[in-house]
Amino acid sequence: MHVKKGDKVKVITGKDKGKEGTILEAYPKKERVLVEGVNYIKKHAKPSQENPQGGILTQEAPIHVSNVMPVDPKSGEPTRVGYEERDGKKVRIAKKSGEPLDK
Repeated sequence: MHVKKGDKVKVITGKDKGKEGTILEAYPKKERVLVEGVNYIKKHAKPSQENPQGGILTQEAPIHVSNVMPVDPKSGEPTRVGYEERDGKKVRIAKKSGEPLDK
């Protein structure tokens, strides 16, 4: 996958197009990511020990990884990801600026 947990990404398509957020979790086998503040769904919950009231909860749902692009650290625009070998390590770089995406 071209994105990792902790990356700042922009949604490029779908109902939340244009929104930006940080990746909270990545699910590589399902090719999905959970982005902060994106793709809210309403979940109906029965009363339980943690939630004695029950009711309708709002939470984020994972979106497909193809619908997000990492944000360039230099310009703040969405960018494609390239790979380079720097100091013997494979590093992800932003195609627009050439800046490394990995800290």
